[in-house]
Amino acid sequence: MTGKFGAKSTADQVLSGVDLTGKRVLVTGASAGIGRETARSLVAHGASVVGAVRNLAKAEPATAAVREAASQGGGSLELIELDLASLQSTRAGADRLLADGRRFDAVIANAGVMATPFGRTVDGFEVQFGTNHLGHFALVDRMGPLFAPNGRLVVLSSQAHGVADVDLDDPNFQGQAYDPWVAYGRSKTANILFAVEFDRRHRERGIRAAAVMPGNSFTDLPRHLSQDELQGLLETVGKARAEAGLPPAELKEVPQAAATSVWAAVVTDRDEIGGRYLEDCAVAPIDDTPNPFADGVRSYALDPARAGRLWAKSDELIRARS
Repeated sequence: MTGKFGAKSTADQVLSGVDLTGKRVLVTGASAGIGRETARSLVAHGASVVGAVRNLAKAEPATAAVREAASQGGGSLELIELDLASLQSTRAGADRLLADGRRFDAVIANAGVMATPFGRTVDGFEVQFGTNHLGHFALVDRMGPLFAPNGRLVVLSSQAHGVADVDLDDPNFQGQAYDPWVAYGRSKTANILFAVEFDRRHRERGIRAAAVMPGNSFTDLPRHLSQDELQGLLETVGKARAEAGLPPAELKEVPQAAATSVWAAVVTDRDEIGGRYLEDCAVAPIDDTPNPFADGVRSYALDPARAGRLWAKSDELIRARS
């Protein structure tokens, strides 16, 4: 596995000299932030990207730069409407892709929400668990037959998985007080465990999955935070890392934050990243330091037994709403 890329690498640098002509990639959340830059870099190098977005009317003008990059780089962009907070919308989107029948070389589960006020999806799930995890779980599991041989699943997670493990007994905060950061952390741990179990289930077909920490960057993800709350978060992270003897966390530019996603999806050896957690274009080490803002991955997020239990619980939850 190459080690020439790192925290400051951009998506275009990772893809430099890579011809993605004939490759087809699904990117959720393709109309903003890291997802848009991921799509732009892929089409600029010849890939055909299907971007899943919540609102087509808003996404069309928002992805103009992606289409321009496609016209210059030989790739293409197709948008489909798909709301991960609605099982009906998610299933309908998956069914449209199944009816089309064309396979995907990679699926990048990029979309997500962060630190939202308490709420429930239309199906009754806590918003962050329902959107970040269950929506992607329902989509990817349903469209499983569309993964090409040797395909890849990349699930975006976060350093915030260190805040909390999943709660398999009460994933929707029905019997406990809601905390937006605990809920976010649990959903990001769920993203990693989902990749672990998907990888176990599909590796015999040559299909591998990995979770990605893209790096902290200024996108519209923290839209539920005030400027003061965002500044307070950055100060909390900085203080916690300093107390643990860690270097300050550096904010990435969006092109840098998209680098690990494309690296995992189309560049590096799929067998070396299968079932792993990645950051800065590398496999991250396991680190159980009792600090939610430390680098690396917590061992509970890679636990195969918990990954299997989460899969069973997720399947149970979405089938109950079928």
